[in-house]
Amino acid sequence: MAIVVVGGHAKHVGKTSVVAGLIAAMPEMRWTAIKISVSGHAICSGADGRCDCVNANHTVAVTEQMKASAETDSGRFLLAGATRSFWLRTYAEHLDEAMPWIRSELERAENAVFESNSIVKFLRPDVYLSVVDPAVADFKDSAKMFLECADAVLVPEGGWREGAPKIAEATVVLPMRPPVYVTQEVVEFVRKRLGW
Repeated sequence: MAIVVVGGHAKHVGKTSVVAGLIAAMPEMRWTAIKISVSGHAICSGADGRCDCVNANHTVAVTEQMKASAETDSGRFLLAGATRSFWLRTYAEHLDEAMPWIRSELERAENAVFESNSIVKFLRPDVYLSVVDPAVADFKDSAKMFLECADAVLVPEGGWREGAPKIAEATVVLPMRPPVYVTQEVVEFVRKRLGW
């Protein structure tokens, strides 16, 4: 089983597009896709009004996306070809409580792709990609914390800029060409790392 994690430094930098692009480029992987939202927002938010928490403390909620749709991130994953897609919500300090559910889904999955930075604290992925857009000033603490763990940083063509957070010298920098977020270079890099 392969585990790929796609993180990013802020909202709206292309993380979901990268996950969807990888799913579409590698359909033979039969991906289970999991988007993890770590925040202080309400956790219980089942579409039918019922609680969709997976623990008694109501600190972790999971919604399985059942329909392919461009309207939600998890729907975009199904649209791209994922076999299953989930949206997991939790508070930053409770992500560890999601791990039993995550491990049980990993046992069922052929391969998994996560959209998250924080999951790297609990899982060792086969490939960890960090999406960075130097034009977006905001930089999440979780992205700063794990940036040096990234196997590759995906940056809009034009590259890194002065003042951007430091990355490890050995980290590979790969170009994105929005609206094409997953270039052939990215696919080849991931395939090579996974041994596919």
